[in-house]
Amino acid sequence: MNKLVLVLLSFALFVACGKKESSDNDFSKPAGAAADVSSYDPNRGEGKFDKVDLGAALDQAMATEGQKVAEVKCTSCHKPTDEKLVGPGWKGVSSRKKPQWIMNFITNPDPMINKDPEVQAQLEICLVRMPNQGLNDTEARNILEYMRKIDGIK
Repeated sequence: MNKLVLVLLSFALFVACGKKESSDNDFSKPAGAAADVSSYDPNRGEGKFDKVDLGAALDQAMATEGQKVAEVKCTSCHKPTDEKLVGPGWKGVSSRKKPQWIMNFITNPDPMINKDPEVQAQLEICLVRMPNQGLNDTEARNILEYMRKIDGIK
């Protein structure tokens, strides 16, 4: 009887640890996540923001508010430098990504993580999905302005 239990247990471990052929059990994606990338725009991202108008000069008040929000919700994973913490550093992000992409990612991370090839590559490095922080539009816009300040916009 003990040998039968041992054989069944060994078989169960073999099956559980075997090579995964399908992404149906991909636990890096939330349940029910569809990865239809055919309509995904890598310049815009996915979300409600089609265009975000930025001023030529930095809005200091917004950047200050953005820094306050970031210190509560973001800096445990992101540094204002280019150094990786849990997630990537923020230095240079506002020059590499369009404002609408940043706003959509901040407010709608899950679909973008599932569809954006650059974000998926970053996930391979960081190994942790960015959680949805539940930021409202104003908080997200203030964080974007703080990112612009980090990047030297005056």
